[in-house]
Amino acid sequence: MSKKKLVVIGGGAAGFFCAVNAARLNPELEVVIIEKTTKLLSKVKVSGGGRCNVTHHCFSIADMIKKYPRGASFLKKAFHHFFTTDTIEWFKERGVELKVEDDGRMFPVTNSSETIVECLIRETNKYGVSILLNKEVKTLTKVNDQWQLAFANDTSITADHVCIASGGYPKSIQFEWLKQTGHTIEEPAPSLFTFNMPANPITALMGISVEHVSVKIIGSKLAEQGPLLITHWGMSGPAVLKLSAWGAKELVAKNYTFSILINWLPAYNEQSLKEHLQKIRFDIASQKISSRNPFALPARLWEYLLQQSGISEEIRWADLPGKEQNKLIKNLCAQEFSVKGKTTFKEEFVTAGGIVLNEIDHNTMQSKVVENLFFAGEVLDVDGVTGGFNFQNAWTTGFIAATAIAARSRV
Repeated sequence: MSKKKLVVIGGGAAGFFCAVNAARLNPELEVVIIEKTTKLLSKVKVSGGGRCNVTHHCFSIADMIKKYPRGASFLKKAFHHFFTTDTIEWFKERGVELKVEDDGRMFPVTNSSETIVECLIRETNKYGVSILLNKEVKTLTKVNDQWQLAFANDTSITADHVCIASGGYPKSIQFEWLKQTGHTIEEPAPSLFTFNMPANPITALMGISVEHVSVKIIGSKLAEQGPLLITHWGMSGPAVLKLSAWGAKELVAKNYTFSILINWLPAYNEQSLKEHLQKIRFDIASQKISSRNPFALPARLWEYLLQQSGISEEIRWADLPGKEQNKLIKNLCAQEFSVKGKTTFKEEFVTAGGIVLNEIDHNTMQSKVVENLFFAGEVLDVDGVTGGFNFQNAWTTGFIAATAIAARSRV
């Protein structure tokens, strides 16, 4: 009997993980990765500022699934097959040690994404996985018991098994070739984006980060806490990115025009801060407000908040008028900003939406609609917040698909 063939569509994290594990688990299987561009593992290379945020230091499935705005119940079952502990062990067995940062993110100890890229490329060489670049699949058709993949230049190949790990697409029309296999698509929407605030004076503070803030979208239940970064176009950082993930569907409906409230001091509300300020005014009465910032906020941010509250640089804590004090309290605990638009970063772009999950078997990643078609990674309607959660989805679904394909293809 001839060798069975697996074609993996997509040269990213999920595609590579499926390909190298399937080839390792069944040496009789011919495995080919097809990538439509000239770049392999491009998100792996740029993730985490070029360090690659491989996974998250979380060993509780119940806690882990809270980090996925979409796909949590699907992953709850899938994580029983391959979880964070397995990811750490998989890379360790191949000479790649991971380290934990204070916020739980995990990176290679080398602090370089190239370590992860080289590890995966090494595995393709070790197990004889072929890689074809510049091959964009136009149609995927079942012919008898095999799949026929037709490319843009009128060439085609056949396969016994296909795993689609093509990543997320920002537009519905890009899923058309997958709809033709009988699958349903959940409308895509951008996730993990930053908030644009055109011409807002706070953008003059670009580069300043605040360790812990609370951000709430007015008129919704959406709220997040965490680090915030001020940029030349608006606001970014984990608090904003997480908010954009949870609000992906709601914010597209608002056409990315909405208002947010920022509490720069989440330990306080307006009432408790007012009480605290009375004590501060007594304790450091003679000191200038501008030179004595009692909240450890970045100096330039403190100056900005005083200006926004109409407080002179020369005024002392003892002489702060009630009206300006109330303005300062409001600006510290509930400063309002208008958001008009978003910025997404092409390489780290994450899409909400994709293949509807009730059409996929979580134990195998095989389609319930058509046999020998598998899915892995972001093409599924699964997306996580920032922190290594999207990569864990890629490793988990890629590994499960690989295991199932290796078992099915034994001749």
